[in-house]
Amino acid sequence: MAAKERSGGRLLILSTALLWGLTGVCVKSISWGPMSIIAVRSIISLIMLFIMKGNLHLKFSRANLFGAVMMSGASILYVIAIKLTTAGTAIVLQYIAPILVFLHAVLFRGRKAKLAEVLLTFAVFGGCVLSFVDNLDFSRVLGNILALGSGFFYAGQIIAMNGKDCDTQDTVIISNAMCFLASIPFLFTDTLVFDVKNIVWLLILAVFQYGLANILFSIGIKRTDPVEASLLLSIEPVFNPIPVAIFCGEMMTPLAIVGSAIVIIAVTLHGLLPQLQERAALKRERRGP
Repeated sequence: MAAKERSGGRLLILSTALLWGLTGVCVKSISWGPMSIIAVRSIISLIMLFIMKGNLHLKFSRANLFGAVMMSGASILYVIAIKLTTAGTAIVLQYIAPILVFLHAVLFRGRKAKLAEVLLTFAVFGGCVLSFVDNLDFSRVLGNILALGSGFFYAGQIIAMNGKDCDTQDTVIISNAMCFLASIPFLFTDTLVFDVKNIVWLLILAVFQYGLANILFSIGIKRTDPVEASLLLSIEPVFNPIPVAIFCGEMMTPLAIVGSAIVIIAVTLHGLLPQLQERAALKRERRGP
């Protein structure tokens, strides 16, 4: 894969993470139940994805269906977990995903585990824990189990959609359809208030946080190493509290700021690692034996 294509892939994944990071402020600003929100978000996203695709033909291959199940599971379990445990706990448990993706690459794809990669991967998870340590509650067993489950599904989503046999565009469309079908019943049981505030935040959530983000992810994941993609996506939880603080008045604690800084630094260093290693190798060649 060309260096320019890899750089473009990183930019798309980073943009996806920032758009996904709008989840908190959007959901907090909408008075609806979470599954009703998912229903509207999914149908608008489906319309955008089909417009981009240009036709209604979908390939229901094993790889596409597996990726769609992983993506749907991660989304739905994560939303339910937030209702049953604290948002901070759900985010931290879901972002065990980079560790799982890294372990999969080492154990099943023959990737050689470099010390720097191992340290940076665990630094990302440690940064996520610090970011939300003031809001953790591991006593809510069911919510925590679902959040951890969403982390496994999220890792599976990244791995599956990075595979050669997966058509990411079709996979994302099928996943949105699955989420919509699963959430339809809640539209008839929730109290849905259609005021200006709800409509505006619903549109932001559906068009940008999910629709556009899905499009960027489906393109970028094919151009990015899965371990690197999982680390870049870790920008999402540390960005999440920023718009919440701006629009909802929930300020970040000092520990949260430190944790966010650790994640950003670790992700940046991981992105620079190949260039640093290449420069070191060139210096060794110039020095000779």
